[in-house]
Amino acid sequence: MAALAAIQPCLWFDDQAREAMEYYVSVFPDSRIRSITEYPDESLDEHFEGMRNKVLNGEFTLNGVDFVCLDGGPLFTFTESISFLVSCADQAEIDRYWAALSHVPEAEQCGWCKDRFGLSWQIVPANMAELTRRPEQIQVMMQQHKIVIAELENA
Repeated sequence: MAALAAIQPCLWFDDQAREAMEYYVSVFPDSRIRSITEYPDESLDEHFEGMRNKVLNGEFTLNGVDFVCLDGGPLFTFTESISFLVSCADQAEIDRYWAALSHVPEAEQCGWCKDRFGLSWQIVPANMAELTRRPEQIQVMMQQHKIVIAELENA
């Protein structure tokens, strides 16, 4: 097993860690699942009842960033207080990530979206600070769901 980075995100899923890892590595370039450790056989310990074939520890890389994850049950869920920012080179990249990650339309606002696992993402242009310097640009951004660069440039 490779050494863990000093700090890296750990994502707690109910029972979808394997599915989420497979999905995320299909969305982001330079991505791969590094390892999956499953829970021990439930016949060995009653604490593992119902956890057969679930992920005790998953390690994966998304666009060069290392993550870990697990299937921990429904006790904890994702909230918007934590999100991952995806810095995009252009509108085509924004559109591609938005199409892949936005699955909850009512959660969309100012470039934020929520994926099918409930994780929040910020899909923004790399030059977002330049595109929101003027009050009128900020007003346009506040009305957007997915960021549309041309609308901010024209504001």
